[in-house]
Amino acid sequence: MNDIIHPLWPWSAFMVSLAIGLLIGLERERSPAAKAGLRTFSLVALAGTLGALLAEKTGSSWLLAAGLLILGGMMVAAYHRMPEKGDPGTTTIAAIVVCYSLGALVWYGYIELAVSLAILSTVLLYFKTELRGVSQRLTRTDLVSILQFAVLSLVILPVLPNESYGPYGVLNPSQIWWMVVLISGISLAGYAALRIAGERNGTLLTGLLGGAVSSTATTLTFSRNSRDNPGIAGIAAIVILLANWMVLIRLTIVVAVVMPTLLPRLGIVLAGGGAAGLIGILLLWRRLEEKPKPPILQVHNPAEIRTALAFGGLYAVILLVAAWLSDLAGKQGLYGVAIVSGLTDVDAITLSGLRLFGLGTIQADQAITVILLALLSNIVFKTALASVLSGGQLVRTVLPGMTMTSIGLIGAWLLL
Repeated sequence: MNDIIHPLWPWSAFMVSLAIGLLIGLERERSPAAKAGLRTFSLVALAGTLGALLAEKTGSSWLLAAGLLILGGMMVAAYHRMPEKGDPGTTTIAAIVVCYSLGALVWYGYIELAVSLAILSTVLLYFKTELRGVSQRLTRTDLVSILQFAVLSLVILPVLPNESYGPYGVLNPSQIWWMVVLISGISLAGYAALRIAGERNGTLLTGLLGGAVSSTATTLTFSRNSRDNPGIAGIAAIVILLANWMVLIRLTIVVAVVMPTLLPRLGIVLAGGGAAGLIGILLLWRRLEEKPKPPILQVHNPAEIRTALAFGGLYAVILLVAAWLSDLAGKQGLYGVAIVSGLTDVDAITLSGLRLFGLGTIQADQAITVILLALLSNIVFKTALASVLSGGQLVRTVLPGMTMTSIGLIGAWLLL
């Protein structure tokens, strides 16, 4: 069957393995502590392919495992005989094992997977200093965030039943929790980026990454800061507008993952609002005479179990209420839910609209209108929140940008 994969098989398999070994070996050649370089890794990759070939032809799978044990033992013995202070060589030994396995993968036809893993392995080896720096900057809270997200996605999600329950068949535990994992994952990515880079890279990253974590928290924080320090009102407005502009990016990612068939049409609406909002942000930025450094944004762990449970519960309730009102009062009832729930959380009502569209309960136009109304409701709420908490400091700076975003959303929606 392998000769169907490529007309030059089996020579092409060994050439790919050689390229993989050269790629990983090139990186290891740069490391003074490594006892293996270009030649060793090239031979190891070729050995993996050869071992897989022999195992297939002879029907003895133990040959492949034996080759791995022999190579691993040889590398351990080499490092044991030539001890060196500093690097104990475990990374290079692990790379040898991976390289051998990738060579075997090539023979079994998983060429794209093997090449992708080889590139990823080389990246991990090359960025040793950067990865060590990131790990040293992680606090206990950061590690807890990562562990909690692992529990959400790898422990809870797999055991939930993938069946529909409740009225209208809209309550699927696995699907609901998958939405929790998706939103928590996006927020956690923003949280990690903010912890690593946001605090020291100024206004733009603070706004964008703050919005990726929580646009509401960012709006609250900078509105209060503006009230306490009127001199940063302009920068606070920029950060708030950027954070709420980032909501459109978040929703685009969510729609692309959950309901990609709706993205071409809904993407036009989100792009219209994003373009208009970005123009408003740029105009405000140009008007600022002084651009002081924004205060540090303190955000909480977005993957906390309690937060995830709260979001999952909110999503399930909104999903059930939306389906009920859509059946009882038609689209007017659904739109009412969108306006009310969008005041505080756009993600939940967006996912509910996408879920109902996927079940065939509502049409594409209705799903888009639900998300639009939720966004407009959220914009009104955030504008009022910023104005009230800042003591009126942000009315003239935040309102134009929020208004332009709303006009862009509505204008693009009317063009559909």
